[in-house]
Amino acid sequence: MSVLEKKLVDRSGHKCELCGYEHDLQIYQVPPTSEGTLEDSILACETCVAQIEDPEKVEPNHWRCLNDSMWNEHLPVQIVAWRMLNRLRAVGWPQDLLEMMYLDEDALAWAKATEDTQDESEKIIHKDSNGNILADGDSVVLIKDLDVKGANFTAKRGTPVHRISVVWDNAEQIEGRVEGQQIVILTQYVKKTK
Repeated sequence: MSVLEKKLVDRSGHKCELCGYEHDLQIYQVPPTSEGTLEDSILACETCVAQIEDPEKVEPNHWRCLNDSMWNEHLPVQIVAWRMLNRLRAVGWPQDLLEMMYLDEDALAWAKATEDTQDESEKIIHKDSNGNILADGDSVVLIKDLDVKGANFTAKRGTPVHRISVVWDNAEQIEGRVEGQQIVILTQYVKKTK
């Protein structure tokens, strides 16, 4: 058992933090973060994770558990509860719960950071210098020499950057590893590779 898993088990009382089920538990990292910490992960059962990750599998009645878990004191649980209520709001009862739920401005921005919770007009879309859409995990190449502030080196034109992360609240920034350092790169200076 990893350190993170042990902390999540202790925090949750060895239960799914969404529905309370006690079996088939796993760590679920709340996108778009990828730190793998207690502050961006929850302990969830296989059923909840499958329905979170595949909207086609969602069974609205399973999510009546959110009536309780939306009040959880831990922010990642609140974020997932908000997202699922938002996804199910057309059913009726989730809309009532959404209206009762409160998230501060930063938490709401995190909750809205995934595609399935946003209206088309609100989505933040990251595009490279050629207009290709960028997503987490893509590979890019630098099209210009870039001085890296605070790291005392220049990232050279043609440098490949693999497994990028998009900055979820800024369409003009991505993050990636260059010369062993995690840096922020402006999307206008990269080209997506296949």
